[in-house]
Amino acid sequence: MPFDAGSAQRLVWPPRATRARIATKNGGRGIMRIVLMGAPGSGKGTQAKKLVADFGYPQISTGDLLRDAVARGTEFGLRAKSAMDNGQLVTDDIVLGIIRERLAEPDAAGGFILDGFPRNLAQAQALESLLAEMGTPLDAAVLMDVEFEILFKRLTGRRTCGSCGKVFNVHLMPPKEDGVCDGCGAADLVQRSDDKEETISKRLEVYQRETEPLIDHYKNAGKLKVVDADGDVEDVYGRLKEATGLAGS
Repeated sequence: MPFDAGSAQRLVWPPRATRARIATKNGGRGIMRIVLMGAPGSGKGTQAKKLVADFGYPQISTGDLLRDAVARGTEFGLRAKSAMDNGQLVTDDIVLGIIRERLAEPDAAGGFILDGFPRNLAQAQALESLLAEMGTPLDAAVLMDVEFEILFKRLTGRRTCGSCGKVFNVHLMPPKEDGVCDGCGAADLVQRSDDKEETISKRLEVYQRETEPLIDHYKNAGKLKVVDADGDVEDVYGRLKEATGLAGS
């Protein structure tokens, strides 16, 4: 299935300029190569950045890799640009080529966190073939697991202050005064169009439909790790480190 570069919202982390500096940061902690899976609102981006900060594993987002490759005019970037300029989705072989280039960089030698790819079974199988070629097989596929009812509240409850940008959640972290920003006092809390119930329902349905076969695939391969991602950020992080064998590191 082709890849939609515009659908990924995670950052490629760390930035290119800092990769060499942290290439050996996780030395002595062992190699950890993981695919991080989770529905919108599961908090996987937050948790990935905590792993980056503590262990130096680069967080690799395919959407941002594509945009970076296009901006730099690499071979695969030019092919991706051609597809997008013609109104086409970027094919998996282009995405895999860009992933190969990124994983060959020094900071990925000690492991990586792949975020946003694979999204379906065909992509998972293609990724496994690529990693086998490179001699860098996955250690684990980590699922940040949250009940859909909780995800729905997290996503549809978001309100953003149109004046200062402060974010609230009417279900989980409401403002002190209904409709009024605690930060700047403006009565300008708005719900983004992509946080509306109909949009969120469709996003979660698509995620569930595409991810279920992936979960079965990694489970059958003995690589699936399921992390309860409901609760305090630090508590979830502790469970993530435990699941990946990083607790106490």
